[in-house]
Amino acid sequence: MFNGPEVPMSILFVCVAAVFVLRGPFGRAIADRIAGRARAGTEDQDVQELRGEVDDLRHQLGEVQERLDFAERLLARQDERVGALPKRRNE
Repeated sequence: MFNGPEVPMSILFVCVAAVFVLRGPFGRAIADRIAGRARAGTEDQDVQELRGEVDDLRHQLGEVQERLDFAERLLARQDERVGALPKRRNE
């Protein structure tokens, strides 16, 4: 049935076609999937979002620390004023 050069030529054609297909984006996608790098893009995006949230939280924490320092200074100043007042004599 397949006694001529048709079989080796068809095998050669299939191999060459497979090489072209697998060397392109489709082959890279398969290789990334096998290597476990398929989610790298989404993980990078998640990491960037988390870094942004951490930066926001750091900024908010800095503001809260400044407010706390201000409140502590006001309380310390008020304590100094109360201590400087003359004491009342109980008669």
